[in-house]
Amino acid sequence: MGVAMGNKYSQLSLGERIEIYRLHSGNSSIRAIACELGRSPSTISRELRRNAKPTKHYAGGYRADRAHGLAARRRRWDKRHKMLRQPALREYVRNRLAMGWSPQQIAGRLAKDNAPMAISYESIYRFVYYRSEQKDYWHRLLPQRKHRRGRLKRGGQGSVHFIKHRKTLEHRSEAANNRRETGHWEADLMMFAKYGQGILVMHERATRILRMLKLDNKFAAHINAKIIQILRQMPGHMQRSITFDNGTEFAHHYKIADMLDLETFFCDA
Repeated sequence: MGVAMGNKYSQLSLGERIEIYRLHSGNSSIRAIACELGRSPSTISRELRRNAKPTKHYAGGYRADRAHGLAARRRRWDKRHKMLRQPALREYVRNRLAMGWSPQQIAGRLAKDNAPMAISYESIYRFVYYRSEQKDYWHRLLPQRKHRRGRLKRGGQGSVHFIKHRKTLEHRSEAANNRRETGHWEADLMMFAKYGQGILVMHERATRILRMLKLDNKFAAHINAKIIQILRQMPGHMQRSITFDNGTEFAHHYKIADMLDLETFFCDA
């Protein structure tokens, strides 16, 4: 716990906490304690409020040694998450994660630019998974969108094993590969910093026509409906095939193929 004294910020010492305990036990008012210690009343009030709460294993009440230990633990915890204390750094990192940067790239760029708000990529990862535990799902901004560090335990299988009727690019025609024939599309999603915001982007390989639609969510059925909406606006010779990446949002691709009578392909894993 600390206060600003002029331009200097100082923590409450153990001696000051002992005095707070003595004076508070003697029924001194918060203002009287603050005056005695040369601190602001708000500092004393906050100290008593934060460190006297009852818990599952503590009946409650202010104790100087316990309060000092709790304050030290909070400081250690805050040091783990530099981004909690620096809103500008937090916003910088979040925006670049949303742009597809990895924590390694973000940390490297800050170091290369000699930025005043440098941070290590490990600190970024720690903060990302800390926020995800608080139900603010930052891990969805990571390139691999994993909800925790390490390998995902799926028996060694990636998302490609969960996409039915998946055909790879080796089955796509040479005319499509060489852009000699119209009607062959590629589709992907563009996601933004705020969770749930996204755009479906579709690009026709030969004519380079680009179509985009705003998404309400990333569910496969919703994505299908948007793709069909775009393709139905095109003449028949512009509906030959469509290629996706291996995201599970495209797992219902075969329903599009059946409905519009076109072929679907997926990038190599």
